[in-house]
Amino acid sequence: MRVQLHRLHFSRLLLGCAMMPWTVLAQSIALPWSGHGHDPQHTALSQVASKSMQRILWQTPVDLAPQYVGTTLYAHYGSPLITRQNTVIFPVKTGANDGFRIEAHDAVTGALTWTLPTSYTLPPHNWVPPLGLALTPKNRLYYADSGGTVSYRDTPDAASGATGRIAFYGTSNYTADAATLDANVRINTPITADRYGNIYFGFIVSGTTTPALQSGIARIAEDGTGTWVSAADAAGDSSILRLPHNLAPALSNNHKTLYLAVMDGNSFGYLLALDSRTLATTGKVRLKDALSPTDDARLLDDGTATPMVGPDGDVYFGVFEHSWGVNHYRGWLRHYDATLTQSKASGAFGWDHTPSVVPAALVPTYHGTSKYLLLSKYNNYAGVGGDGINKLAVLDPNDTMADSVTGATVMKEILTITGPTPDDEYSYIPGAVREWCVNTVAIDSAKKSAIVHSEDGKVYRWDFKTNTLIEALTLTPGIGEAYTPSVIGVDGTIYVIANAILFAIGEAAP
Repeated sequence: MRVQLHRLHFSRLLLGCAMMPWTVLAQSIALPWSGHGHDPQHTALSQVASKSMQRILWQTPVDLAPQYVGTTLYAHYGSPLITRQNTVIFPVKTGANDGFRIEAHDAVTGALTWTLPTSYTLPPHNWVPPLGLALTPKNRLYYADSGGTVSYRDTPDAASGATGRIAFYGTSNYTADAATLDANVRINTPITADRYGNIYFGFIVSGTTTPALQSGIARIAEDGTGTWVSAADAAGDSSILRLPHNLAPALSNNHKTLYLAVMDGNSFGYLLALDSRTLATTGKVRLKDALSPTDDARLLDDGTATPMVGPDGDVYFGVFEHSWGVNHYRGWLRHYDATLTQSKASGAFGWDHTPSVVPAALVPTYHGTSKYLLLSKYNNYAGVGGDGINKLAVLDPNDTMADSVTGATVMKEILTITGPTPDDEYSYIPGAVREWCVNTVAIDSAKKSAIVHSEDGKVYRWDFKTNTLIEALTLTPGIGEAYTPSVIGVDGTIYVIANAILFAIGEAAP
């Protein structure tokens, strides 16, 4: 996002507040893009072949009043959702500082199918976080509302459908004191739905409520029953306050374990494993810096790192470095086994990104032993110690190399590709290019490629067979902006958010 970290005085801004037989995810048209990173594991792996990027099919704003700082937009916009019947659903920010509605559009024409209001208000923030929403396997849409409640809409492909509202602490409690709860309780993360229709999300509490709530993680079962546990109790540490903004809880491949991170007032904390039914803690690890493992890593509200669960059950989560700038503000991609008891090699970038799963068969030049690889953003930010040669990387999670920046032992680079557009702001730095501005990258397994967009205003197809950018389409003139996702719909349409606009991308009409 241009590590616009440094452009608005980083310290002030942040301190101020071929289908593989082993795949267990069964991702196909039967599992549409239902939340952050496609699925409850956040792999961003699609088995639907994406269309060629020949033209913009339609476009519509996701923010009616984007707030620019110069030419930079500090807003994270959440993932659009795609139903099995090809309806595109996403939140729209309607005011300068707050206000949202939910919109559903026909994926083919872009026509508005329906819209619903929500009284959701944002938690205290620097960069604007997204409003959380998720699709369940039974095609119920959940979205964040005020007071820590969630509203829902059934039959989201139709012009009308049943609606309702649920409070995880009891809907009758909400009705009894809605004004106080609206003022003091807010959902602060994306929502994740499991294969049974249960949903999970983080929430923050800023005042006294009845019932007495503390910031933490909530679960709402398919039948509407709510449970919750405070972040401090889940971590077994009274200094822990809450979940970071933007962190979508992740589920193990069997959906029995829920992974999330929690933080204290100094932005340090833990990665936790919870029983997905009871929210009892089954594992935890203190998040450490990969270069200096005795020092705690930082968790940042302005980042969008979220846990990702690989096909083998390993867990990946991005953190920020302990000492500001020692890794050029890239952070680390931490790597653990499913129980969080074994720490493995880290990736060299992680603070604002969720890695994507790349089945090893998609990379013909790879001859290692790993069954899957990872796609990671690999920016090396100019102006804060980096050389401005911003890349994407395919990494081997089970092999290592020495990091060229810090000398730390990190995951081995299998493929890298540098952004194609020179960065005029850093023209005095040889080779400096515009940043890749994605926080989760859609992987097209059928075409052995990834869909990525850049601050230069273009969306690209990175071909793993040739390690080249083989397609490009201009969306905007290009601005500095916070990271947003790329998505592949059930009919192969590509969706990208750039400059507060959702673009649907596909092929030219016959």
